[in-house]
Amino acid sequence: MSEPSTLLLGLAVLGGLIGLAGFVWMRLSGADLARARRLAGARGLAVADVLDLAASPPRAVRVAGRIRCADPLIGPDDEAMVAYHRDVAVRMPDGRWQTIERIREHRSFELWDHAGSLRLDPAEAAEPLITMPAIWEGDPAELEGPHAAAVERLTRDEGAPLAARAVTRVIPVTDPLLVLAQVRMEGGSPSLAPPRGGYLISALDLSSAMRLLGGSRRRQLTTAIGMVAGGALLGVVGLVGALLARLAGA
Repeated sequence: MSEPSTLLLGLAVLGGLIGLAGFVWMRLSGADLARARRLAGARGLAVADVLDLAASPPRAVRVAGRIRCADPLIGPDDEAMVAYHRDVAVRMPDGRWQTIERIREHRSFELWDHAGSLRLDPAEAAEPLITMPAIWEGDPAELEGPHAAAVERLTRDEGAPLAARAVTRVIPVTDPLLVLAQVRMEGGSPSLAPPRGGYLISALDLSSAMRLLGGSRRRQLTTAIGMVAGGALLGVVGLVGALLARLAGA
């Protein structure tokens, strides 16, 4: 193999390594780019637009509306909601987080606007819900009741946990929603069905949802995306260049 081909193949390998490093960094940034792309890239419709459809769109759509629920959940602060998710976990001596409580409560509701409504069951939503989480972090000794009993059991079996956290996500009935859903036609009337992986339900507007899904280290994310793109470009240039150099030397 000629020296130019070898150098160009080395460039391609370097590009692949840079792209791989960028991808790993992107994952460590906490970004959920797959869900962000699905939500932002979908066609946006109001409930009224969905009700006017004559046929099912081939792809999932992003439907905007408000919540109407006759029997909502009532939270600790008397807040009416249609979804309540809470996870309590403790960090074990080996560094892993062990879940000691997982609560999932839902109420079916209607997504509505001035033109009508569409039925939706949030139990079919993909997790996590796209809403600002309430996060508590503290000493495992602060946990009470069943949580304290779970910590005692883990301490006996695996050693004392080092930290504890609780993450709570809710969808209040007062929040407008964005829902990624598949539209189905049943007897000539449209209805909503969960797409592959479940509904994406956001209690945030689109720009806020993108910031949340972008993770807490958005500057790092931008750099990581640049590394992936730059690495891919170097890889393509190196491979194409090596191929052309080899053909020219043949």
